Amino acid sequence: MKGDIKDRKDIELLVNTFYEKIKTDKSIGPFFAETTNINLIKHLSVMYDFWDNILFFTGNYDGNPLSLHHHLNKITTIKKKHFNRWNKLFSATVNELFEGEKATLIKAKALSIAEIMQKNMFTK
Repeated sequence: MKGDIKDRKDIELLVNTFYEKIKTDKSIGPFFAETTNINLIKHLSVMYDFWDNILFFTGNYDGNPLSLHHHLNKITTIKKKHFNRWNKLFSATVNELFEGEKATLIKAKALSIAEIMQKNMFTK
């Protein structure tokens, strides 16, 4: 039986496993290639803080994901299919590693955040 997400160590496992999948994904992997100039090590650290704050209200994250994605969209076009693929991989990674209340919550939060971003990016 898989356990639930219980602390930052679990968040780091989730994020690291997820981004290993992204690196080889044909749809969203290119967003993390050199052409977008994303420092993956720095990005992972930010993602640890982001999800740690989402699940455990740590206050570790201080950023604006919508603004960052608007900027990324100017460099390389982000489409709805990219959000869909991200969510599919993210949920699959959560399901692979965890089960429980926090696992369910992080998947719901990811979907909600993606919907908000899409509304702000694609609806004018």
